[in-house]
Amino acid sequence: MILRRFAEALKQQNWAAIAIEFVLLVLGVFLGIQMSNWNQERETAKKAAVFTQRLREDLRVEAWRFEAINRYYENVRSNAERTLYALEGKLALSNEALLIAAYRATQYAEFVQYRATYDELTSTGNIVLIADPTLRRLATEVYSTGLYQNVKNEGVNSRYRVAFRMLVPLDVQTAIATNCGDKTSEVNNYRSIENLIDYECSTGLPPRDIDSTATLLRSDAALVPLLRLRITDINSAVGTRVMSQAVLQDLEALSGKRP
Repeated sequence: MILRRFAEALKQQNWAAIAIEFVLLVLGVFLGIQMSNWNQERETAKKAAVFTQRLREDLRVEAWRFEAINRYYENVRSNAERTLYALEGKLALSNEALLIAAYRATQYAEFVQYRATYDELTSTGNIVLIADPTLRRLATEVYSTGLYQNVKNEGVNSRYRVAFRMLVPLDVQTAIATNCGDKTSEVNNYRSIENLIDYECSTGLPPRDIDSTATLLRSDAALVPLLRLRITDINSAVGTRVMSQAVLQDLEALSGKRP
């Protein structure tokens, strides 16, 4: 419409109309561009808010998961220490308690990271949408750590685990796993990660099987140095030193009140 009136004014050499139509034309184009920019900015802000909220929620899970890892392996280490001291004659354990502790010292857990949002942001170059520099730094440090995979690999490849699994009869291992195995946890529920392994239980095995297996453990001198190695590996793999104190504090602050 404006272009047609502008063309007619040119034909008639109506300079006043030409000026008015030109101004209206430029103003229309300018407002159209501005409106498009405003819409784009609004959509970008909306997308940034969604990604920021998703990333915060994922990192809250990571805060819980980091705590779960530490508590889990504290349980494993406690059982490894009890087994070691019992085999060294420094701690009196019943045969059944020895079997349970020795089994639990072999355990490892795989805690999968909640990193879909971070991976999407980095793969698409949209990490810049996260305006909070502290949140960006926290996400980068948390998701670049090799903690999860390192701890899992150490547990899977533990020489003590291999020795125990080769030494102890399969039916005994199955009974312990069934009656004294790992408890399940609920994501973001801190109460559910208390004593994931270290709880009172009974193997349900006949006394003769308990006694004969305990004799196998007590008579195998190779288990003592392997337990020392297992404990040292756990101490090296898990703890506050795997992340900076600043990251740990930020995670704790982000996690909020624990249920």
